[in-house]
Amino acid sequence: MKRKAAFKTLGCRLNLFETDAMVTDFYKTGYEIVPFTDQADVYIVNTCTVTNASDHKSKNTINQAVRRNPGSLVVVTGCMANSRKEWLEEREGISYVVENNRKSSVLSLVDAHFRGEMLHPEDLKPDLFGFSVTEKGFHTRSFIKIQDGCNNFCSFCIVPHVRGRATSRPMNAVLHNIRQVVDAGFKEVVLTGINISRYCDEGICFEDLIEKILQLDGNFRLRISSIEPEGFAEKLIDLFSHPKMCPHLHLCLQSGSDKILLQMRRQYNLRQFYSMINGFRKHYPGFNFTTDIITGFPGETDEDFMQTCKVVEDIGFSHIHTFKYSVRQGTRAAKMSEQIPESIRHRRSEIIREISETNKIRYRKTLIGKEQTVLVEKIRNGIAGGYGEHYVPVEFKYNSEKNAFRTVKITGISDGTDPVLISS
Repeated sequence: MKRKAAFKTLGCRLNLFETDAMVTDFYKTGYEIVPFTDQADVYIVNTCTVTNASDHKSKNTINQAVRRNPGSLVVVTGCMANSRKEWLEEREGISYVVENNRKSSVLSLVDAHFRGEMLHPEDLKPDLFGFSVTEKGFHTRSFIKIQDGCNNFCSFCIVPHVRGRATSRPMNAVLHNIRQVVDAGFKEVVLTGINISRYCDEGICFEDLIEKILQLDGNFRLRISSIEPEGFAEKLIDLFSHPKMCPHLHLCLQSGSDKILLQMRRQYNLRQFYSMINGFRKHYPGFNFTTDIITGFPGETDEDFMQTCKVVEDIGFSHIHTFKYSVRQGTRAAKMSEQIPESIRHRRSEIIREISETNKIRYRKTLIGKEQTVLVEKIRNGIAGGYGEHYVPVEFKYNSEKNAFRTVKITGISDGTDPVLISS
């Protein structure tokens, strides 16, 4: 009988890519991939530790795997495996703790275990880019890892401590990987990493890499995942005129106060941020921007917060990932005075979420009467669902094949807490 493997991913798109690659490894080796709630021989938890909430979710997920399935192999990897390694290794029921730089070799560790061999995670070869080409994953899109780590050391961020310094994947390896996934039938390629705007390989910068990717043959479109508003040139704006580019960026703002941005050690100010936004919208009026906001950073006054509210309303981000500031030990912000009470952080995050919901509906209504090219991801009862090029969900009548592009005219917007665009 086939051994069964179950996976759970928390956190960023980079984790999603790495899980999909691990799923492919296990599937091609003969494992049956089952839901995380099912009985399995091995559970792989790909953790996140960017906030206290992330830590809590990761711990709960690990506990679920251990308590529900005594005797099964439990492997914990991801950023918590770096930040809380010793604590995790002491937890009963966790079989192995694998740090990020050895994550691509989890299958080797599991196979050795089931063969009765003694192999320690430290024996695995470190390789940030040693992941398989995704063939059997959980997503219609194919995530492509182009970079890992970060050198910025923002005062609130633990990521450089758990992911290490910035490292770029060789350009030829990236291009080869994209050719492979396109040949395998993927229609959308999403570039991911920790700080992809700082990509650099032997003089090839991020914009140069994009240009090379757009020259590849194949019926696919290219999407850029979360990107820092720093370092990229006017050339990137020009590249979005290419028909393969998706007119959407998740551009991380974090705060609308220059004072707070400075204390966060961000690499830009509001004037520069607005210049980037206006540069894109001058050429592409309907361009979709989403962002991250941290509420309650140490020293954030009511005035600072109101400035943030004004900025996110003015720019009209169609979605805002909102985070209450979390103290991360080892970061500069953890030592700052004027820590904001939890109740204020929570109230401010709720206000930003309300603005986000208003912005979302307002932006989606601007697409009514226009066409969207949708990548069909699911079909249920004759209704297809997927995302248009602006990264907005669309539903329409259709009962053919998934993983196909269909261009539809938007006629309305649904009701509910997360309204989708509709083509009747």
